[in-house]
Amino acid sequence: MTAILELRNVSKVFGEGLFSRSRTVAVDDVTFSIASDVPAMTAVAGESGSGKTTLSRLLLGVTNPSSGQVLYKGDDLAKLRGERRKQFLLDVQPIYQDPFGVFNPFYRADHLLFAAVAKFKLASSAHEGRRLIEQALETVGLRANEILGRFPHQLSGGQRQRVMIARALLPKPRVILADEPVSMVDASLRATILESLRALNRDFGISILYVTHDLTTAYQICTNIIIMYRGSVVEAGTVEEVIRSPKHPYTQLLIDSIPRMRAVRNWELEEEEETTDAASDTRPSAGCKFAARCPVAMEKCWKQVPSLYRTSEEQIARCFLYEDQAVFKEADIAKTFARPQPEPMHSYESSQQMP
Repeated sequence: MTAILELRNVSKVFGEGLFSRSRTVAVDDVTFSIASDVPAMTAVAGESGSGKTTLSRLLLGVTNPSSGQVLYKGDDLAKLRGERRKQFLLDVQPIYQDPFGVFNPFYRADHLLFAAVAKFKLASSAHEGRRLIEQALETVGLRANEILGRFPHQLSGGQRQRVMIARALLPKPRVILADEPVSMVDASLRATILESLRALNRDFGISILYVTHDLTTAYQICTNIIIMYRGSVVEAGTVEEVIRSPKHPYTQLLIDSIPRMRAVRNWELEEEEETTDAASDTRPSAGCKFAARCPVAMEKCWKQVPSLYRTSEEQIARCFLYEDQAVFKEADIAKTFARPQPEPMHSYESSQQMP
C-alpha cells in the first residue's frame, strides 16, 4: 500500500546562499511515511531546534527540501499540479501553534470557515455551507451560536484553536499535521483540545501527526512517537515502549526533565541534579550529534554516525549502545510502527503519573 505522505532521505539546510555565513541543518536525511491504510496518531517530539516544525512544513509542501523527495501518494509533492494538487490540499490539513496569529482581527472568526467552504467548493449553496460549518463546530465541542458572527478577540484562546480544528476538518482530510496545537492555551483547555484531536482519529479515521515538545501530552493521546535531535531521528517506536523504557540517552534526558509532583521538595538535591546535567565535553563531533551532552559517550561516538538499531520489535534507537542489535534499514518509521488507535487510550489523569 502506497503511503499517503512520505519523506524519502530528506534534508533541509538553511543558510546555503552564496553570501550566507551560517549553515543550519534543520532536517538531516530523514525517511518517514504516514500509512494510507492505518489511521494512527504519531507524535514527533524533541526540544526547540530539533527540526520538528521543519519536518511538518516539509510534509505540508510549505518548505522545499534541500535534498531528497517529499511524496504524496507516490508523486513528488513539488511537481503536483491541477487536480492532483487540489486533492493534496484537501487530504492534508494543518493546525498551527498560534491560535491568535492565524486570525485577521478585521474579519469575523468564522471567515476562515466560510472561506474554506468556498475555496474547496464543499457546498452547493450557502445553506449547505452553513450546515457543514455548524457540524464541524459541533464535532470539536463548540456551539455555532456562540462562535458565528463573533470577532477573534471575542473568543477565548481555546475557542480559537478549536475553530482552527473545525476548519481543518471541513475538507474531510485524511491527514492532519498539528504543530504544537496546545502550547499557547491554558492547561485547563488542553485536555479538551487533545480529546478533539483524538476524536478525529477515532471517529473519522484521520491520521494525526502531533508535533510537540511535551512528552506528557504525546503519551496521553498517541500510539507511536518519534524523537528528534538536531534534525535527526534518534529513537522511535510505540509510545509505551519509548516513554516507559527509553533507550537513547537523549530520550532519557527528556523524560528526566519532566517535572514531578513531590510532597516535600529537596532544593539542595534538585540543584545538585541540575548541575550534573551540564555537558562535560565541548569538542566538535563528526559522529553522533548528541556526543557532547551524552553521559555515556564512547570514543567512537565522536568519529562515527550511529545507525538506527532495532532494540525490540516496537522500538529503535540511534545509539552505539545497541550496535549488537540488528540495523534498522530504510527507516520507514511511521509505516513500521503504525497501528490503529486503541480505545480507551491513556487518560489525562494517568498521563500525569507518567514515569
